[in-house]
Amino acid sequence: METQLFLPFPQFDDDDDDDKVEHDKQSASFFDDANENMEDKEPGDNISEDDLKGGGPPMRISKTCVKNFLTVVLILIYLMLTTVAGFLAYQTISDLLEKFRNPVMSVTYKEVDTFAAPGIALFPGTARLLGCKHYLQSYIPPLVNPGQPQEIDCHIKEVMYVGPFSNKTQKALVVSGPTHVRKKELVFMQFSCNETGLDFSAITYMIFARFSDLTNSTNQTRFMSECEKNCSIWTFSGGFRTWVKMSLVRTSGRNDDAVEFRQESSLVKFNDPRPDSERNNQLFFAVFEWRDPYIQEIKLLVTANAWSSIAILCGVFMALFKAANFAKLTIQWIIRMRKRYLRNKAKEMTPVTEN
Repeated sequence: METQLFLPFPQFDDDDDDDKVEHDKQSASFFDDANENMEDKEPGDNISEDDLKGGGPPMRISKTCVKNFLTVVLILIYLMLTTVAGFLAYQTISDLLEKFRNPVMSVTYKEVDTFAAPGIALFPGTARLLGCKHYLQSYIPPLVNPGQPQEIDCHIKEVMYVGPFSNKTQKALVVSGPTHVRKKELVFMQFSCNETGLDFSAITYMIFARFSDLTNSTNQTRFMSECEKNCSIWTFSGGFRTWVKMSLVRTSGRNDDAVEFRQESSLVKFNDPRPDSERNNQLFFAVFEWRDPYIQEIKLLVTANAWSSIAILCGVFMALFKAANFAKLTIQWIIRMRKRYLRNKAKEMTPVTEN
């Protein structure tokens, strides 16, 4: 009788073994991903339920893209604001310098009863002074014996000096001008000249602020030379009566004050009653009078307010400082994200070793 022996051989199920190995690999990969997620998370980051359920990587990529996009937008906005702030600073400084270079003129009129007697400097050359007299109410009596010496009741100062432009010695007759503008005071002068070989016959003159400046000057020749440098030169011709009406303009600048005379002149032809034999001696007539009792005062004003410009510049510089600080933080954040990306990439490239 045969006896069958049954040895206890273990039973292996290939399908079960394969499932078990696959399950172990999935478990290992799951814990590896979990560990990587925990390492990538910084203190303070929140872990959502979707990340724990396996939906973490897609959500993390989406958030990173949005964060990068917003960062780029913020960088562009700050660059635009920085450009605007820099342009505003440049424009503010340019406007301030332009207003300092070109001040605005403020014109006012001051009414007076009398003026300080101006100095009327005449350069007669070969002409001879026949008469000088003050009249009131703009009245000039009819001429008596024209061409003959007349009464001289004006304060006259004769000065010899070297001209600043011609470098030649010349003579100036300085006459004290009218003062009573309300009484319409005027100065009437006559000259004669027997030079007939000239193409044109005229006498030049200039007006300066006060006759007393000449009389009180310690160096009258130098004073007249400086006046000729700074004052305008006018002329009146022979055979006419030149009526000059003066107005005074004072300009107050940033450094010093200046006085300027403006004039309106009119010419009246002289009807010479002398015989033909005496007409070779040409006559000159000049009248000086104030136009009106107003002094025109011009002040140069700088309309720029330095304090407001400084306040604007402070705000601009604060904006620039804020933009520079934001750029610094952005660069630091980009460097940190780059390091994180390189670290994660290195982990992905590391081969998985099984024990």
